[in-house]
Amino acid sequence: MSSPTREETLAALTWLVEAGADEAILEAPVNRFRAPPAQQGRPSAPSPLPEPPPRASTLPQAEGQKIAAAEAPSLSTPAGAARALAAGCATLAELKQALVNFDGLAELKRGAKNTVFADGRPDARIMLIGEAPGRDEDERGLPFVGRAGKLLDRMLAAIGRDRSNVYITNVLNWRPPQNREPSPEEAAACLPFLHRHIELADPQLLILLGAVSVRHVLGSTEGIMRMRGRWETYQSVHLGRAIPVMPTLHPAFLLRQPAAKRLAWRDLLMIAEKIEQLGLA
Repeated sequence: MSSPTREETLAALTWLVEAGADEAILEAPVNRFRAPPAQQGRPSAPSPLPEPPPRASTLPQAEGQKIAAAEAPSLSTPAGAARALAAGCATLAELKQALVNFDGLAELKRGAKNTVFADGRPDARIMLIGEAPGRDEDERGLPFVGRAGKLLDRMLAAIGRDRSNVYITNVLNWRPPQNREPSPEEAAACLPFLHRHIELADPQLLILLGAVSVRHVLGSTEGIMRMRGRWETYQSVHLGRAIPVMPTLHPAFLLRQPAAKRLAWRDLLMIAEKIEQLGLA
């Protein structure tokens, strides 16, 4: 069969384009630069073209350094400064002092009376994490001491616990104005301290109180009603192990929605069972 003429080839290509074809492929990739096998009576094909050298970057060195610096954690940002401070703390006392001295959230701290660090026994191996201090917590410098705190005490008592055998802290260490929810920037600046707090306390069990705690500790976007009552894990690189986590409803929410206490009770029963399994009773 004779080879198609140039006009026939163009006509076939035109038909394919009009039919919607936009790419020519075969069942296997073809190296167009490779010489075809020599055939009798035909001259051998020329040597394959050399591979083009790697294209050098046209980005000036100074610009590349700027981009690298921007991608690296910056000590000039509150979150970057917090990471550096928290990483340098070897004890809970040092971590508390680092928070007191931290000036990355100066405006938030100016509106607060106290840095609210923690309450309870650090070596209790059961750690509860809430959202942020309220008015009573800000006044006394301790987490969960207002109406929500009193309900939390009753919840703990229902499973044989109190502040002498649990450890309590918050995502945020200063009261936000009007008890509003922490902003993403505020939470980002406090999270390095919280992560270090967990590492230094070395708990066997984490209980997250409310949606804000779940969102920032676990990084989940699911609502608290979907997360509560379901065991999760917190991965700690520093501790080299996973910590079981129970998300549950915040006591302040239960004060507003008393009917939800039955859900919290189910969560408490699961927590009590896990405490027994871990030998923390």
